Amino acid sequence: MSVAFTKEDSAETASETLLPDRPVSPHPNLVTEAGLKALEFQLREAREAYEAAQKIEDVNERRRQAATPLRDARYLAARVRTAQIIPDPTSTETVAFGSTVTFRRDDGRVQKYRIVGEDEADPRAGSISFASPVARSLMGKSVGDVVATSGQELEIIAIA
Repeated sequence: MSVAFTKEDSAETASETLLPDRPVSPHPNLVTEAGLKALEFQLREAREAYEAAQKIEDVNERRRQAATPLRDARYLAARVRTAQIIPDPTSTETVAFGSTVTFRRDDGRVQKYRIVGEDEADPRAGSISFASPVARSLMGKSVGDVVATSGQELEIIAIA
């Protein structure tokens, strides 16, 4: 639609308010219970930010402030709707979704990650997505197994 038929001041303002949807992963939307709660919390925050933006009088500023929360709310609502809760593993014999696995890299570094859903993964906080190459190579393996991924070998030293 031409900017001439809208109330935006410019094409730049129009582009700021028409954000593309966040990409949705082709993988199943597996989550832990905590992951689902986090998604629901983020959805509430996005909806609250959108509602707050709707109270702004200036139409252009209102659209700018509402664009991101509206996009995020659409994404998060879809993720909550399609979430498949996976219970914590009942065994520490093999690496599974929800397991915390400790492994040693070729260079001697020891790393520890919990395998979780894509939206809850945060490597800096100690969690990786089940769809990541490292997690995919570790799943189903046991303590003492060595797996190859991204040109290196990882030796599993603990599963919790």
